[in-house]
Amino acid sequence: MKVRALTAKNAGLIACESCHKLIDKGHSKTNEPICPRCNASVSQRKKDSLNRTWALLVSALVLYIPANLFPIMTLISFGKESKETILSGIHQLFVSGQWVIAIVVLFASVFVPIFKIIALSFLVISIHVGMSWQPVLRTRLYRFVEWIGRWSMIDIFMISVLIALVKLKELATVEAGPGAMAFAAVVILTMFASKAFDPRLIWDRLEGEDNGQ
Repeated sequence: MKVRALTAKNAGLIACESCHKLIDKGHSKTNEPICPRCNASVSQRKKDSLNRTWALLVSALVLYIPANLFPIMTLISFGKESKETILSGIHQLFVSGQWVIAIVVLFASVFVPIFKIIALSFLVISIHVGMSWQPVLRTRLYRFVEWIGRWSMIDIFMISVLIALVKLKELATVEAGPGAMAFAAVVILTMFASKAFDPRLIWDRLEGEDNGQ
């Protein structure tokens, strides 16, 4: 026997995204009530969530290619110029014996962005096709994508620290390359995509099945 789970939507409740308070929609005179706790505007579902998420993901995927092909920084030391991409920088770290740093950069700069793009794309597609498989697992996947997104900026942070240290010591000149700007754009776009996605849509398919829709 299938047990129907009562959701906030079925109960006529709306969750505030700012403070997570549950609000009774029936007590509101407008379609978009105001949270009585934090005065934030709340809605049953994010407007055009899937379309906005798709647009941001496609943009991030397009920029992910130049982010890895173009140099992220140019180092000029004693008249010698060296341009490093993300992958060549990771290779140099491995060659120099900095295994831990190399693995961290590889994980944060290569695996995390593409994982976020693939994971969010899977979630959007699963909603488009009306998938009812493992809604709890898919919701946890979304929460994990949100949590792991902050580590994507570690490469840009390392470049910023390196530029500051080099300028202080006046030993060389370090400039951020086009790859760094493209990579930063990828990180920002995936963060916006994660924010635009509404995980509550995952459960709408189950509500439709339970209601015979």
